[in-house]
Amino acid sequence: MTNKELVLSFYEEVFNGHDLTNLDRYLHPDYKQHSTTVANGREGFRAFAQKFLSLKPHMDILYALEEGDLVVVFFKCTLENGMVNKVFDLYRVTDGLLTEHWDSVEHDVDIAAVVAVNGNGPF
Repeated sequence: MTNKELVLSFYEEVFNGHDLTNLDRYLHPDYKQHSTTVANGREGFRAFAQKFLSLKPHMDILYALEEGDLVVVFFKCTLENGMVNKVFDLYRVTDGLLTEHWDSVEHDVDIAAVVAVNGNGPF
């Protein structure tokens, strides 16, 4: 399995499947987190994800790119309440496990109200 395939499998099972049972298969125990609202480690991710998954998110992956040990994923995250987030996630993969994470999130993108000066839209 490539690093990109690992990350995409992680998204499908954990985020879209709302399933935290196999985190050991995806996350290193010492997973390093750069998102300021999530604690380090597998258990830090689990604590965040339990709350986040209660919002019933669905990730529509638009792009996933791999270069060496890094994988970047760009996606539209739609919550059950209709809120849409625009997200870039970057992961470092070491020995088949996610070992480090960075992100950039644009929260509550009102797609219907966006008037792009360039005509391209947010996605």
